[in-house]
Amino acid sequence: MPQYGDLVILASPRGKRHIYRMEEGHDLHTQDGVMRAADVVAAEFGSEVRTAMGVPFRLEKPQLYDLVMGIKRQTQIMYPKDMGLICFKLGVGNGRTILEAGSGSGGFTIALSWFSGPNGHVHSFEAREEFHKLAKRNVAWAGVGDNVTFHLRDIADGFGIDEPDVLNGQKGDALFLDVRTPWEYLDAAREALVPGAPIAFLLPTVEQVSELITALEIGPFEETEVCEILVRPWKVVPGRLRPADRMSAHTAFLVFTRIQERSADWDARIPLGTRERKQEAARQARLAVARGEDPESVDYDM
Repeated sequence: MPQYGDLVILASPRGKRHIYRMEEGHDLHTQDGVMRAADVVAAEFGSEVRTAMGVPFRLEKPQLYDLVMGIKRQTQIMYPKDMGLICFKLGVGNGRTILEAGSGSGGFTIALSWFSGPNGHVHSFEAREEFHKLAKRNVAWAGVGDNVTFHLRDIADGFGIDEPDVLNGQKGDALFLDVRTPWEYLDAAREALVPGAPIAFLLPTVEQVSELITALEIGPFEETEVCEILVRPWKVVPGRLRPADRMSAHTAFLVFTRIQERSADWDARIPLGTRERKQEAARQARLAVARGEDPESVDYDM
């Protein structure tokens, strides 16, 4: 049963779904008539509430998906299908310290706060003041955020690991880096994270992904993965079950990596076939270029 101050979803027979915050004395005005606030808070979730015109609306409790998709946005949308894998890969949970840069509209911050629990903490960094304020408003609207600290800060100046009013010596257990040129912030990321910490990136273009993985090869980063998530719904009609005409296809590339030192002894013990030897030779050539060396002068005999 909802209380005044709670968010609720009212779903109409026409398929429309709207999120409302219940306020005492503030009745809800719909296209199908007025719905008394007192009737809504007196009803159980999962029941129907009728307007003054007798039209039924389903009363539902908003879930995390509804909160993330229901916020006001001024930045590129990030979809729950991507958020879920990122949270799993970063190990977001109770007792973990997660760093996020940038905050954007705060959609993923809501998810991070939700999964971090009472003993986890999220530090969300944003360089632009308008997005910083919007993210704070959206997180507060969603009813989460007690475990979130927002920082109006350009991470080009670092994550403030030693600054008392920022991280104050507390390194992060994982990082989500959602910026246009993430390869420029890898040194700052290493400084702000514990050894072995995972990092996730979200990038819209192939060119950005290529630039990033080239920078990650220089190290010390390992276990780098690149993927995209496609979700294809099906028409739920028994006897005629088939894919829907539309799907949620490519939205962004996800890149995952981990801070990890790499020794020559480790490399020497990796079994390499013909293809892997060629790939390793190409990698060594790229590293030589990154070091300012002539790749033709380097011995790539594996």
